[in-house]
Amino acid sequence: MSTRPRKSRPSSTTAATRNPLIARFLHHLRFTQGEAWVTATPHDHFVSLALAVRDRMIDRMVATQRTYHRRDVKRVYYLSLEYLLGRSLRNNLVCLGLYESCREDLAKLDIDLERVCDLEPDAGLGNGGLGRLAACYLDSAATLQLPVYGYGIRYEYGIFEQEIANGWQVEHPDYWLRFGTPWEVPRPEFTTAVRLYGRLEDRQDKQGRYRPAWVDYRTVMGLPYDMPIVGYGVNTVNILRLWSARASHVFDLAAFNRGGYVEAVREKAVSETISKVLYPSDELESGKELRLQQQYFFVACTLSDIIRRYEKTHDHYHKLPHKIAIQLNDTHPALAIAEMMRLLIDERGMDWDPAWEITQKCFAYTNHTLLPEALEVWPVSLLGRVLPRHLQIIFEINKRFLEQVELRWPGDSERQRDVSLVQEMPEKAIRMANLSIVGSHSVNGVAALHTDLIRSRLVPRFAEMWPDKFINHTNGITPRRWLRACNEPLSHAISERIGDDWISNLDDLRKLEAYADDSDFQDRFIEAKVLNKQRFADWCRRRMGIQLNTNALFDVQVKRLHEYKRQLMNILQVIMRYQRLLDDPGCDLPPRVVLFGAKAAPAYSRAKLIIKLINDVAYTINHDQRVNNRLKVLFVPNYCVSLAELVIPAADLSEQISTAGMEASGTGNMKLALNGALTIGTLDGANIEIRDAVGEENFFLFGLTAEQVAEQRPTYDPWTIYNGSERISRALHALTDGTFNSDRPDLFAPIFDWLTHERDFYMIMADMESYLAAQDQVDARWHDTRGWARSAILNVARVGYFSSDRAVWEYATETWGVKPIAIRVPAQVRSHLPPASGPTEPTPAIATVKS
Repeated sequence: MSTRPRKSRPSSTTAATRNPLIARFLHHLRFTQGEAWVTATPHDHFVSLALAVRDRMIDRMVATQRTYHRRDVKRVYYLSLEYLLGRSLRNNLVCLGLYESCREDLAKLDIDLERVCDLEPDAGLGNGGLGRLAACYLDSAATLQLPVYGYGIRYEYGIFEQEIANGWQVEHPDYWLRFGTPWEVPRPEFTTAVRLYGRLEDRQDKQGRYRPAWVDYRTVMGLPYDMPIVGYGVNTVNILRLWSARASHVFDLAAFNRGGYVEAVREKAVSETISKVLYPSDELESGKELRLQQQYFFVACTLSDIIRRYEKTHDHYHKLPHKIAIQLNDTHPALAIAEMMRLLIDERGMDWDPAWEITQKCFAYTNHTLLPEALEVWPVSLLGRVLPRHLQIIFEINKRFLEQVELRWPGDSERQRDVSLVQEMPEKAIRMANLSIVGSHSVNGVAALHTDLIRSRLVPRFAEMWPDKFINHTNGITPRRWLRACNEPLSHAISERIGDDWISNLDDLRKLEAYADDSDFQDRFIEAKVLNKQRFADWCRRRMGIQLNTNALFDVQVKRLHEYKRQLMNILQVIMRYQRLLDDPGCDLPPRVVLFGAKAAPAYSRAKLIIKLINDVAYTINHDQRVNNRLKVLFVPNYCVSLAELVIPAADLSEQISTAGMEASGTGNMKLALNGALTIGTLDGANIEIRDAVGEENFFLFGLTAEQVAEQRPTYDPWTIYNGSERISRALHALTDGTFNSDRPDLFAPIFDWLTHERDFYMIMADMESYLAAQDQVDARWHDTRGWARSAILNVARVGYFSSDRAVWEYATETWGVKPIAIRVPAQVRSHLPPASGPTEPTPAIATVKS
């Protein structure tokens, strides 16, 4: 039986408790966790401190909701199936202005705040860039004092926890809620009923209008949990509301008494499966059906909640577009358009035309992909079985829309096929991107090139029909998490030179340009980078048993594993670097650590084979004493937000090497540049705008453009490149000769085939020589320590445009039509809060306004 080590209370307890936050921490330690000081565990410390911080946030959250209600403001509802929040404790302390004082006063109690923060699990609510973008946008909306609510699903398990076993990815459940989370507030009073399956009965209302009845349906309940989202340096605390699925009948006592113990809880198990896992596998029909249930459950709960809040202060629905704006983050929530029509027509008795006008004015849609195969479609047979009324509504939307197309382009059947919401081949299905475009007043891309390609390549017929509907909002990242909180050495060096206004106005970093050639600041910058590299190296030594040379160039590619992101091209150049070092040990290649971090979708076999290749190459190189001090390769398992906060500040080189025309934007490129990494990349996504901002001399460009990719693909022959380059052919041959896997020499033969016989769809071979030339430029620049530091400083100084504050402000002014709302905190609450820049007001009688 384990025993807890006894510890005495530090003598400086009284001094520490003068800090109200520490007093609340000790209160929760005793009265929430039920622990005495001498028996409290590190987990108790984390929960108690998080609850103390949450107390401060809840006071402001109540004031924020009361203000929105009293002033009847227009509110934005951001619908995203993912929110990749990461850990919250450190970020919330930074935004509340409490981090430094909390660290100092906890130290008086012999508690290390960093260790407490590291105990928090990453919230398993997202997968990749889509979810991280949504999290950044909520942070920025609160900081800009905008009335924005996030809506999503409270997944019990995240995407998965990645283990690397013998080089292969192995997926394990990510049970991030194993011990609960101190940040959420359950709201059972707003539980919502959701209908699924059933059938329609034709009926008419008293005015003789067609009003079908949805009958014989199954009901699932949606229980909301609120997570407070705090703004930096202001009083605003907005809400992220997450829905958890619950059974309408939890326990069948009659079945239990008959001996049917499993049957007694069957409905509970089936219903709650809906919010169990993010992105259940859709390889099987049952998986597809669960995904559809999941998406509808999300939008049905959310739309019901939005309308409920609106109806608290309004009797008529014609003002809906003046009071609500709904942003669809990709097509996952697109069913919200059909659900809004159902609510207005079937449940509020509106006619079609005014309901459709209201719906279009409320919705806006963000597209995140240029890959046609990634655009969601739902088979009509499945949609009709699960959501019979919604399929009927979508058919009616499509019928009326195609009538408009016919009026404008009579007899153009090809155009009608292109824009129809209904796909006829290979199976009849609903195109969710088309529904999102037709049902929204605004459609935006997430980088300048991406938006241009949406108009010209992805949906040109829609752009021709509604040219003004398509606009651009280039993605952004929050500087609070992605510099101030995760990179303390650099953020302190910056603030010492230019002050700390940059934290909420990232354009202020421009002032650093004056210090790019300052040798003292260059030394501070280099020192900060080395400290970050040492922190990551310490982690690698503890977790992976690998020693890293912190004087080496840290070359980083961390992102979702997909063939178009071309991690394969990166590992091939690593193989060529390895072969060069073996051939010419005296060459002047600088020491390099090449770091990969990525998860592959469980069913994506090609991506998983690439992970295996990276790990086998890493094992071979890292165990070869001939090159061991000059080249290391790492694949960091289970890459996530908290790992990104460790890796990104340590990076020297940022690999942004996707096939041009395939990456919508990317935000990892922005995070790495903000932390002083130089980019090697193609003219793809936001790389183009980053290169324009930082200066072409501070960016290592290579590869074909999107136009060149499209032009060359029809006649492209990778065999010609293979036969014409000795170093490329030698590297590819190493995939099949047992160099990296002597037990199974043919294991990587499929990769050889992808790049040669299968015509190399992602054009790795076409870009390889250009990529290698750019890597040579990297090596040459790295030898010039001062020159590299200057370029890195200018990268930091010139990426202010890529703040999510700027992006969200564009949405607010150009798409949503909302303005900042200053929050006044009552005096009796204010006396218990840390200072903020927002205004205050005399104490009224405080009535909690629930939202």
